[in-house]
Amino acid sequence: MNKVIVTGKSIEDAVQSGLRQLGATEDRVRVTVLEQPSKGLFGIFGVKEAKVELELIPDPVEEAASFLTEMFGAMQLTVKLDIVRTKEGADINLSGPELGILIGKRGQTLDSIQYLANIVANRYSDSHLKISLDAEQFRERRKKTLAELAHRLAARVVKTRKEVVLEPMPAPERKIIHAELQNHPSVKTFSKGDDPNRRIVIAPK
Repeated sequence: MNKVIVTGKSIEDAVQSGLRQLGATEDRVRVTVLEQPSKGLFGIFGVKEAKVELELIPDPVEEAASFLTEMFGAMQLTVKLDIVRTKEGADINLSGPELGILIGKRGQTLDSIQYLANIVANRYSDSHLKISLDAEQFRERRKKTLAELAHRLAARVVKTRKEVVLEPMPAPERKIIHAELQNHPSVKTFSKGDDPNRRIVIAPK
């Protein structure tokens, strides 16, 4: 139930009644006054109650979560969503028995699902929200793998004095490599090419 029409002796009474029915707080609803209350003749006869319409304002994070739940259901996957709200939006961690299909090669499928979740959330928000999607700490593990790769390849560049060109990576992963090596005394990093084939180059200084 997203909308109710209620009456009360006053507008405030009607609003409170509607909030109880919706199980919501006043900041989560849009109130439209349909009829003002009136006391009627001599304040007794023809008394007319206030009538108001309360409509739930969609919560962007909840809408994104609902979208994900419906999508996973359509895929016949059992996935649990753990949601932690942040200043920017929310971090959503997925858990379940079949997460491999949702992560995809190097997290590409997870990135695509995250992109869709952000589209849904921002459809219901006046300001930009960021929904970060992870699957049983895949991104943290991937970050650690990339950091180790960066330092291993940097050591090779120092030894051979020849630059190394990495395989194409999405922007967030390139950012990890750049960050890991930005203070390296002997190598530098830069990107070349256009997405989705943009690559990082590790070169001697």
